[in-house]
Amino acid sequence: MTTTALAPTVSAPHLVRWLLRLHRPALAVWTAAVVVLGAALLWLGGPLADAAAAGWQQYKACPAGTSCAWDQAAVLRYQDVYLYLSWAVLVLPFAVAAWSGAALIGREVETGTARLSWTQAVSPTRWLAAKLAAPGVLIAVGTGLLALLHRRAWLAGEHRVYAARSWLSFETYYANGPLPVALALAGLTGGALIGVARGRALAALGGGLSLTLLLWGLVQLAVPRLYPAVTTYTGLRHDGPGGSGLSLDSGLVTADGTRVPDVYCGTIDYPPCRAVYDRLDVVSFYHVYHPESHYWPLQLVGTGLVSAVAGLCAVAAFALLKHRTTAKAVAV
Repeated sequence: MTTTALAPTVSAPHLVRWLLRLHRPALAVWTAAVVVLGAALLWLGGPLADAAAAGWQQYKACPAGTSCAWDQAAVLRYQDVYLYLSWAVLVLPFAVAAWSGAALIGREVETGTARLSWTQAVSPTRWLAAKLAAPGVLIAVGTGLLALLHRRAWLAGEHRVYAARSWLSFETYYANGPLPVALALAGLTGGALIGVARGRALAALGGGLSLTLLLWGLVQLAVPRLYPAVTTYTGLRHDGPGGSGLSLDSGLVTADGTRVPDVYCGTIDYPPCRAVYDRLDVVSFYHVYHPESHYWPLQLVGTGLVSAVAGLCAVAAFALLKHRTTAKAVAV
């Protein structure tokens, strides 16, 4: 009688549990970071914003020309904490890229742990799918929650706290919407691609961080130009172009419609400026910009662009892994 030994199979749920158990320290750090930052954002948008708003109301109630006691420390505290927490939310994509590239993929390929997994009835495709799916869900949920709490904290201080950050400020613009989630997922898949391609933890760490930083820079340059902007024309009696928002271009318009750079002189009521404008034959200012109403369209365009790159990185990682493992199997 011949006995055929059957290789044990590993189901998807078991593979995910094994993955979470293997990376328990990273899971604990991520959970702690989300809980701590979430609690701090709740504090920022609750008691801290209320105290700062009350302090500012005390200042505004003070009669002109008199000295009054007001809680300036509460206002300054809100501004500082808001800035620190905003940047904490924004650096998450880079932390994710570093972890995914170095620890999640690169180190396991470098040390041979990945190949050992492939001999335990876990195909390379299923191994990489688990490496991306389980962390991807945790990252998306955690980053999305922090972005939502950040927007809540910003709304709590908007128009209530002196010198509260506008929607246009760098940290508010990016931390208030879904872009951090897309950047974090791009960091995950980009780091995975570098890890598979290089097979070295250090190279994957640097490559994942660089890719995420490059993608962020491209988003800042490209997205405002991918969505139609608003153009306003202002008479020369105004002190410069009108309209406020994310500025793309501004200057002067001549009588024949040609746009020329602004000379930053001032209104036409000032005789020297009138002489300059007459010499240039300009008739108005122009301003090309995105107003606040364009915030969500810009966020969605940026999120879609980054998500597409994240998907392409994932597809490339799977294709590269399949090519390499198939080639080695044929060679053996």
